[in-house]
Amino acid sequence: MIAVRNLTVHAGSFSLSGISFNIPARAYGVLMGKTGSGKTTLLEAVCGLRPAASGSIELCGRDVTRLKAADRGIGYVPQDRALFPSMTVGQHLSFALKIRKWESVRIERRVNELAELLGIEKLLSRFPQGLSGGEAQRVALGRALSASPRILILDEPLGALDDETRQEMCVLLKAVMKQTQVTALHITHSRSEARMLSDIVLKLESCSSIRPEEPGSAVVESCPV
Repeated sequence: MIAVRNLTVHAGSFSLSGISFNIPARAYGVLMGKTGSGKTTLLEAVCGLRPAASGSIELCGRDVTRLKAADRGIGYVPQDRALFPSMTVGQHLSFALKIRKWESVRIERRVNELAELLGIEKLLSRFPQGLSGGEAQRVALGRALSASPRILILDEPLGALDDETRQEMCVLLKAVMKQTQVTALHITHSRSEARMLSDIVLKLESCSSIRPEEPGSAVVESCPV
């Protein structure tokens, strides 16, 4: 479950205020909104990458508003994937597990599980430079899922993919959700993507009429795709 209550967050001169929404446990939430409306800023606040000025963030019934990003139990897929060029696919999948000091046998088993789930078994020794867009996105997703998080956050993960690969990734994401039972929050501009994936759609709307002196103020509303 992801519950945001009356959240205010600042990003330089830009602000979001009065943000509230709820995504039930094991549901797939899709966040939509115009460019510049503050979608990524909101995701960064949920992840702990940007501090909340006021309000609260609860994940799986736990108030995480003041917790560091590493303590929130979130798997995060950034828009640019952020794959390390010097690390193989297998090393990406094991990275978070080594930081957590898992035993090597357990790490190997988990990497193989992820590779099978994501269809990248033959890529484990490859480096990011030689991967297609879809393959790289599978690796980024696997890295985010490696430590079995209960919350998955995705910032426009499919935006750079062609239509066919995007559809394949939507099918994969549905399968991943079914198997892992995570709660997801996913940014996209694509209505077709939202229709394929979402249990709930949230729309971030600028509301300059609320506070004209703060044009970054916004609300999140549930809406049909």
